[in-house]
Amino acid sequence: MILDKFQLTGKVAIVTGASRGLGQGMAVGLAEAGADIVLVARTKAALEKTAAAIQKVGRKAVVIPADLSSGAAEAERVVQETVKGLGHVDILLNVAGTQVRKPFFEMTEQDYEYLMSVNLKALFFISQAASKEMAKQSKGKIINITSLTSFIGISNISLYTASKGAVASLTRQFAVELAKHNIQCNAIGPGYFRTELTEALFQDPEKAKWVLSKIPMGRTGVPEDLVGAAVFLASAASDYITGQIVNVDGGWLSA
Repeated sequence: MILDKFQLTGKVAIVTGASRGLGQGMAVGLAEAGADIVLVARTKAALEKTAAAIQKVGRKAVVIPADLSSGAAEAERVVQETVKGLGHVDILLNVAGTQVRKPFFEMTEQDYEYLMSVNLKALFFISQAASKEMAKQSKGKIINITSLTSFIGISNISLYTASKGAVASLTRQFAVELAKHNIQCNAIGPGYFRTELTEALFQDPEKAKWVLSKIPMGRTGVPEDLVGAAVFLASAASDYITGQIVNVDGGWLSA
């Protein structure tokens, strides 16, 4: 039956940025589809709230506080703790990200290092560590989070745009290099979702009005809007899809 292919029972998923917002929502969604979840972010207390929500749906939740922006060693630690605790890793969902909102002329080298370490460096090395384990079982799924800004420019977020453009390129690169190991790598491209990352924008009535004017569906997204795409890309239903970006944007890029 086709619906059976969407089931994630027996799978182990690592979700970064799982302490809040979109990461939290998608982590719970993967658990509802049957996966056990390893929750990764910097703050243990916040991760434990996500873990409680996952346990309510009857799945295992393992909390691993980590600063993945520190590099390869931390990424390797997370993956090895996952394997030690749950036996394997089948799915990696890279949600962790940050934002710096400044005009281009005001961006600093410190801003650059901070944003690129969180949005790009962390994703690269956790993907490398996880895919090595997936290769041992000749099967796996990596799901990255891109952005509207992977395709278009938006004022005052030049570094974010650069990082998300790179994530889109890495999604395709991972797909090509990992195909021989039967590992699929795709991405979800959210449009505007009202989260802590975007709240400052929505506090400005004019900017909020401009955002809504760009969305044919007439509303911003909520975390639940991403769950279907996440489950699909994590499941056997997407086994012949790789290197693609599924934009969940209310129609913005089509307008």
